[in-house]
Amino acid sequence: MACPICNKPTEKAHRPFCSVRCADVDLGKWLSGSYAIPSTDPDDADQLENEPAQGLEGKPH
Repeated sequence: MACPICNKPTEKAHRPFCSVRCADVDLGKWLSGSYAIPSTDPDDADQLENEPAQGLEGKPH
């Protein structure tokens, strides 16, 4: 298995990465939003974000 960051062989202690450095690089990408899937219609995202709160009001359980 190759490290997803640098393609070197992985180390058991840091799997799926080869080192702490590559694990930290990956974490930085997650935290910065680099792995986010871009939206093609941001209006839908705002609507979906608000629907669960509105959808629970007044509905029987």
